[in-house]
Amino acid sequence: MEEGQIYHIYQNQKVFRLEDYKRESDLILARFLRKTAKYFFLVGALVLFIFFAPSIWYYLKGGVPTSISELLARTTKNAETVEVQVKPAYQPKFDASLPLENRLKIPTARIDTTINEATLDNYEEALRIGVWRVSDFGTPADRGKPLILAAHRFGYLKWSIPYRLKNSFYSLPKLKTGDTVEIIWRQRKYLYEVYKEEEGEEITDYSADLILYTCESLSSPVRIFRYARLLEI
Repeated sequence: MEEGQIYHIYQNQKVFRLEDYKRESDLILARFLRKTAKYFFLVGALVLFIFFAPSIWYYLKGGVPTSISELLARTTKNAETVEVQVKPAYQPKFDASLPLENRLKIPTARIDTTINEATLDNYEEALRIGVWRVSDFGTPADRGKPLILAAHRFGYLKWSIPYRLKNSFYSLPKLKTGDTVEIIWRQRKYLYEVYKEEEGEEITDYSADLILYTCESLSSPVRIFRYARLLEI
C-alpha cells in the first residue's frame, strides 16, 4: 500500500423503511395471534370435553340416563321403613324478602338451584331439571325423617356448562366436613353443616337432617354422600 493512500471498504447495508417495519410488525402480530388462537381452541376443546363427554356417552348408549336415575332413586330405603325421629321444634324466622321457590345453595360447590318436587313415579322429570327432593321423606320444616336431595352428577347433553355447574351435583365432592349448605324453604332460611363424607351404594345414616347424594361415575353403582345437621342460629 502506497503511503498516503486511503482505501474505503463499503458493505451492503440494509436500509429499513417504515413500510418494511410495519410489515415485520404485522407478521409478528399475526404469528402471535395464531398461537394464541390455537391455545384457546385447545383449552376450549378440553373444557367442552370434560363437561359434555359424559352427556354424549349418555346419548350414544341410549337409555343410560334413565338407568342412572333409577340408581339414584333406589339408593334410599322405603320411607315407611325409616324410623320417625323426634327433632327440636326450631324454625328460622319467616322472611318475606326471600324467594317463593324452594332453593338449595352450596357456596363451596357453587351450586345454586331450585329444589324440584316429584313422586317416585316421575322422579325423572325432576332430575331432568336438576335437584330432586326424594318424596315421602322429610322437609326442612318437617324433620321427623331426613331431607334427602339427589341429582345427576353429569346431567344431560342439552344442559349448558353454566347450567350444569349450578344445577347438577357435579361438584358435590368438593363439599367437605364443616362446610355449610343453605336451603330456602317457604321463605325461611335453613343452614346446615356437613358432618360426614361417604361413598357407597346406600345411605347409612338416616339420623341426619340433610342427605345429599349423586353418582360417582357413569359405570359404577357407587354414590357420593354428604350428611349434614341443621344449625339453630
